[in-house]
Amino acid sequence: MKKKNHPSFLSPHIESFTSYRKASENWCKFYDYMIWRFERYCVENYPNATVLTQDMVDNWCRQHDSEKNNSCRARIYAVVNLVHYLRARGKTDINPPPIPRKGRVTFIPHSFTEQELTDFFKACDNLPSKPHRKEIRSRKITIPVFFRLMYSSGIRTNEARMLRVVDVDLQNGVLDIQNSKGQNQHFVVLHDSMLELMRQYDEAIDTIYPGRTYFFPSTNGGHHTSVWLQHNFNRLWSSVSSSRATAYAFRHHYAVSNINNWIGEGFGFDDKFLYLSKSMGHYDIESTKYYYSLVPGLADILEEMTNSDFEDIVPEVDYEEVE
Repeated sequence: MKKKNHPSFLSPHIESFTSYRKASENWCKFYDYMIWRFERYCVENYPNATVLTQDMVDNWCRQHDSEKNNSCRARIYAVVNLVHYLRARGKTDINPPPIPRKGRVTFIPHSFTEQELTDFFKACDNLPSKPHRKEIRSRKITIPVFFRLMYSSGIRTNEARMLRVVDVDLQNGVLDIQNSKGQNQHFVVLHDSMLELMRQYDEAIDTIYPGRTYFFPSTNGGHHTSVWLQHNFNRLWSSVSSSRATAYAFRHHYAVSNINNWIGEGFGFDDKFLYLSKSMGHYDIESTKYYYSLVPGLADILEEMTNSDFEDIVPEVDYEEVE
């Protein structure tokens, strides 16, 4: 679908709202698409309208019979906030419709055991080196580093695939993550052992793809595709385990392992949680709340250590990034 080029009666309000939220660093790219869909809906269904009306908003935000709560939330969230923005500035008296309560996420990512991780990375380290084709040599040195980076840093699969050479500071051990999920750039600090591995990889891969753009280059000089990632992970994983898992589970493992490590240390909950949230590229700290459901009994531990109820520490989220 191609966005229309001519403005509508909503365009000035949308531009003002968008500029305000972006300036406040409170915007994600997904909102652009949903706001555009709402604007197109109003133009097509109310062709003679010159102002936003309650009927437009209510009809757009009404939950469809076949629509689950989370899907409805994602579709209407930006529009509801547009209404709040206009009301706060006296530009409309429309009542913002309620947002459906967030449904519980039923998918639980695989929880890696230490033995599974040992076996998986052993398989990564023992890929065949024959025949001596460029893609075979490249795969042999890329796979062990690529999946260890995901495991040790918690970055998303697309962030790892699209990582450019200029985004990797091999002197200070910092990744500048540009291709994130509906979100502005963030930085990830590498563990010392991972940094050394990245340095060794960079030197080796540069002999195969000199002057490359992407840190993990494909044979055509671009970045690896999601199909490449899935194929290689599935092939290696199936050789060591019959359990169902995806490469994205490394991100969940990273979050849960960090949270578990807080127990028994000087608590410092707020600081640790903020650092984890920023490192993982979450838009705000509430988006990291999802991982609590993956740590058994953590709510009880928090209450015992802080004398506060779990929901007082981590409030209900209006809308969060579901990963």
